[in-house]
Amino acid sequence: MKKIAISNGPLETKKLATLFKANLQKGDVVLLKGEIGAGKSHFARSLIQSAMYIKEEVPSPTFTLVQVYDTTIGSIWHADLYRLNDYSDVIELGLIDAFGEEIVLLEWPERLGYLEPKDSLTIEIIILEGDRREIIFSTTSSEWKPRLDKILKDQ
Repeated sequence: MKKIAISNGPLETKKLATLFKANLQKGDVVLLKGEIGAGKSHFARSLIQSAMYIKEEVPSPTFTLVQVYDTTIGSIWHADLYRLNDYSDVIELGLIDAFGEEIVLLEWPERLGYLEPKDSLTIEIIILEGDRREIIFSTTSSEWKPRLDKILKDQ
């Protein structure tokens, strides 16, 4: 299944991330794909900030690799796998234990290799012109369809 949204700038992307947050549940794994500068971190940070009890800065996990947040919708793990060499590093970070138990947002999921959860949702962000982005939601899990329909209807 594939759904597409167009964002005309960072504020629209932030709004979409906030709508998306309202439809997440414990155990969801979201794979964020796109080239450097596409807006993967912006989407993830916007989502996390909208779920926080007290709004605070959400740093990119580029150097820490994983950040964990206690939020109104449960624990959110935000990971950036860009600097990892291969899937064995993913195991060392404890991400496998979070799959199916926590909400996990993963940037650069290509590093997961065979560890990629089968029921995950992929969000690919493609740079159009200027600040415009095409945001493609895709999954093989039927569980996501009603949630994506609601998110994109409310957009």
